[in-house]
Amino acid sequence: MTRFIAACVQVNSRDVMSDNLTHAAAYARDAHATGARLIAFPENVSMMSFGGENVRAAAFPEDEHPGLVFFCDLAEELKSTLIVGSLHVNVLGEDRVANRCFVIGPDGKVITSYDKIHMFDVDLANGESYRESKTFRPGDAANLVETEFGRVGISICYDVRFPHLFRDYAKAGAQILSIPAAFTRTTGQAHWHTLLKARAIENGCFVIAAAQCGDHPGNRQTFGHSLIIDPWGQVLADGGTDPGFVTAEIDLERVDEIRRMVPSLINGQTYKPC
Repeated sequence: MTRFIAACVQVNSRDVMSDNLTHAAAYARDAHATGARLIAFPENVSMMSFGGENVRAAAFPEDEHPGLVFFCDLAEELKSTLIVGSLHVNVLGEDRVANRCFVIGPDGKVITSYDKIHMFDVDLANGESYRESKTFRPGDAANLVETEFGRVGISICYDVRFPHLFRDYAKAGAQILSIPAAFTRTTGQAHWHTLLKARAIENGCFVIAAAQCGDHPGNRQTFGHSLIIDPWGQVLADGGTDPGFVTAEIDLERVDEIRRMVPSLINGQTYKPC
């Protein structure tokens, strides 16, 4: 399928999972009613808890996760492919949990999953501090998935700052880069649009980036601005700062067109490292 409607669902997740899921599903149904059949959700879509103990307490084994069951049922209901930005999943023999993205087919079955690789460990000038590696076990594998809507390279949030991951996806045949996020407001204002446009342009890919927005427990603030960007770097849809959804038409023929115009994927040269 070379032409289709994609959607980003933008939410303000907090610490009550049932409420978060209800709100996310409502926006997804609205997006579906406008024609969207590939629907993406942000990182931490089922829960935005503050503190490692609260995160671990709200995590479940994958085969018992109520959020995963919910989204599988939703995918089957909507007969759509869902990219569930991330759920918190217990890892056998590990104190930390996985921050795991799921791709679910229109039959309600999980196609594949991906664990966030890069951990956001930082102290910001405004006093915010993040130590994801204390709570989350990083993944160690990229994942390019074939869907009825093309080949999608999966990532999560902070991964966007590591361009080699996305170049590997593009060279492996990715047409779409999925970058769900809960980007902080501070870094989002400075870098979000620039980073996502760069990943689209340098790889000749569509970027679909569903985002969290608003204020969350623990005085966390996220930037919003879910984006759908074409391979030329044009923003096709921007979710602004409030919960809701945005849609855009994806024409995969644009990928080949842009890569012919800017053939950087095949013009790369080997060189001696510094």
